[in-house]
Amino acid sequence: MKFHSSVLFVKDIEISKDFYIRVLNQEIEHDFGKNVIFKSGLTIWEPAPNHIIEKELNTKGDLNRFELYFETELLEEFCERLKMKKTVFLHEIHKESWGQRSIRFFDPDNHLIEVGEPMEVFVMNMKNEGLSIKQIARKSGIPLETVETIILRLKK
Repeated sequence: MKFHSSVLFVKDIEISKDFYIRVLNQEIEHDFGKNVIFKSGLTIWEPAPNHIIEKELNTKGDLNRFELYFETELLEEFCERLKMKKTVFLHEIHKESWGQRSIRFFDPDNHLIEVGEPMEVFVMNMKNEGLSIKQIARKSGIPLETVETIILRLKK
């Protein structure tokens, strides 16, 4: 398990992106439209109204405006460990629209934590399901060149 990034839920991705770039000198590593990852590790995200987070939480208010994000290749095992610890879940394993599987749960102070599959894992899962590189790029929002690099690197 490794810590990946902190995610701030924002009301307007363009206003927030402008603020973090112009005011805090953040440089974009990946821009997926409504989800922007900065090179520093900070991520800003404007969840869609029909996303599971918006359905389960009120991120438009003053609470739950962020989540801590971790990644693991052993998502099922980790989920079982959480169940044994009687963790309170927002949701158990859920497949996001971009192909990544994740779980979300609360820490003892009710902070939201997400654990998701690393990009390489969900890209290879889609490849193993028979999707073409172009289909993976389109579904995931990951640039075609990045998908190609991941698949070539992991085939070795």
